Amino acid sequence: MQYQISGKQIDVGDALRTHVEAELGAVVEKYAERPTSAQVVFARNGGEYMCEATIHLSTGLIAQASGSAHEIYAAFDACAQKLEKQLRRYKRRLKDHHRTRANPVEVFGGASYILAAEEATGTSEPESLQPIIIAEMETTIPSLSVGEAVMQMELAEAPVLVFRNEKTNGVNVVYRRNDGNIGWIDPKEVP
Repeated sequence: MQYQISGKQIDVGDALRTHVEAELGAVVEKYAERPTSAQVVFARNGGEYMCEATIHLSTGLIAQASGSAHEIYAAFDACAQKLEKQLRRYKRRLKDHHRTRANPVEVFGGASYILAAEEATGTSEPESLQPIIIAEMETTIPSLSVGEAVMQMELAEAPVLVFRNEKTNGVNVVYRRNDGNIGWIDPKEVP
């Protein structure tokens, strides 16, 4: 596994680097079969140290966690515990589904836009019906099964995930509902 350990305006010494590689390697070896890379970033926020870690698995799934503490080693340990919990859940779900993925997840390109919020101007009719785009960026859309999409959404602790359904090859959405359940949008093709 490739490690990228860095610090934002913090010098990451050899002792910390060795500790991170050993601890993260043990966690990943225990729960993930084929990890490809791990990025760990340390930063300082006031009197606390922050640690953010991202692990990329060969299946295309990504596990992310962050931790903070007054000591840099304790911040990493808190982050590693969260990663371990995510990977343990991921492995348990893989066993529950009795499905192994032989090939990595296919990823398709897409565009992501951020629209400006509507300001309270007092007028009932907008000047233009075109929304104002304030940011545009590239994003990826993975090709997953519905179960894998739900798992990926929960691992990333995201409220919504757009994916290409492996069975229908159509773009689908899974999202967390207000009642705590998971919703799935599977649009049907119009003839």
